[in-house]
Amino acid sequence: MRRVLPNHADRRRAAYRRGHRAEWIALGSLMLKGYWPIGRRVSIAGGEIDLVVQRWNTIAFVEVKARTRRDEAREAIDAAKRRRFSRAVRAWVGRNTWCAGMTFRADAVFVGAREWPAHVADAFTIEGL
Repeated sequence: MRRVLPNHADRRRAAYRRGHRAEWIALGSLMLKGYWPIGRRVSIAGGEIDLVVQRWNTIAFVEVKARTRRDEAREAIDAAKRRRFSRAVRAWVGRNTWCAGMTFRADAVFVGAREWPAHVADAFTIEGL
């Protein structure tokens, strides 16, 4: 019997669904820690912020990465991704003046199969903020 390999579009759809699922898992785990959601999948200034959450006077901009193993997910945030992420954060802060005076942080949540999500507060620096 011949095995049919998934085409490019099928792989992209599967990755998209996996990403959505990981974001919901990450959001749920953050809410259990007392964070309140402000935004999800914010696309702005050529970049995307997976989650924007708030806890007290801190707003965390969260990058969610899902891989088979959490350790693989940690390696997925490269310099180019950090630059696009930082550009989106700066644009978001500029458009949301109500948050002036708050603390801003770039967090990451790493999701692995059958593992509890790992939340890393202040995972990287927001460039230019």
